[in-house]
Amino acid sequence: MSDDHQPSSADLRQGVFLIVSAMLILPGIDAIAKGLSSTISAGEVAWIRHVLQTIFLLPFAMRARGLKVRPHFWSHVARGVLMAAVTVVFFAALTVMPLADAISVFFVSPLIFTVLSVVFLGEPIGWRRISAVLVGLAGSLLVVRPSYAVFGTTALLPIVAAFLFALYMLLTRKLARGRSVADAVGMQFYVGVFGAIALTPILAIGPFTGIPYLAVAMPQGIEWALLLLLGAIATLGHVLVALAARRIGAGQIAPFQYVEIVGATTLGFMFFGDFPDPLTWFGVGIIVASGLYVYFREQKIAASR
Repeated sequence: MSDDHQPSSADLRQGVFLIVSAMLILPGIDAIAKGLSSTISAGEVAWIRHVLQTIFLLPFAMRARGLKVRPHFWSHVARGVLMAAVTVVFFAALTVMPLADAISVFFVSPLIFTVLSVVFLGEPIGWRRISAVLVGLAGSLLVVRPSYAVFGTTALLPIVAAFLFALYMLLTRKLARGRSVADAVGMQFYVGVFGAIALTPILAIGPFTGIPYLAVAMPQGIEWALLLLLGAIATLGHVLVALAARRIGAGQIAPFQYVEIVGATTLGFMFFGDFPDPLTWFGVGIIVASGLYVYFREQKIAASR
């Protein structure tokens, strides 16, 4: 589907259901990664996540004939590398930040996506959306504030992850238009393949670098079960995102991505006893409001063309 066309009512219902479902389950990945962070590094968890995604999706991709990579080989490689980088950077942030705070900051990604659309897709942008992007970034700094005071620049990692994820979504948007379920499964299969390939040499030298986020250790006992669950959630969640993008387009997806903050806050409170303070909620509100403004502004501009 082209982003220039309105989805049918059936596609809209299905797309909204798919993206809301994805946003509610995806915080489970981050909750598990945070829970494992004291014994397993961000890099190792990210590598295992991509390997498991590859294994889980292989039979479905083969059955659906979704393994065609040639027409967009380098785009698939780039998506895999970008998602690997996003995962490592964001998991590293979770070692020092509350779950809800990290995910809330990560949601400057749609704002960054707006700027990247200008650079890579040549889309026009006016002063209103530029202002919304800047205000949203200011909101992210309010959310980062408590962690930054304790951990310094490490607390800015969610913003780095958001930038990388915006690049990833830019490629996903281009590849997902009008494609079948088989293509969506194949796209996520190659994210797993190329993400794991990219991380393998990095982890091979990781123990010699002294970087704690690239350390390697053998998981023990229940850690294996948690890693399997993380891989399953990651696989299902990102396939749902790809399927939603196919039905309603990346632009229509944007408002529903903020549902993830609800899931993250719930899990953070249940498992880690974290709950955002009032100033942090104010920052979250600024991020959400800025993102929604950009979305509705883009819709208005598109309708007037």
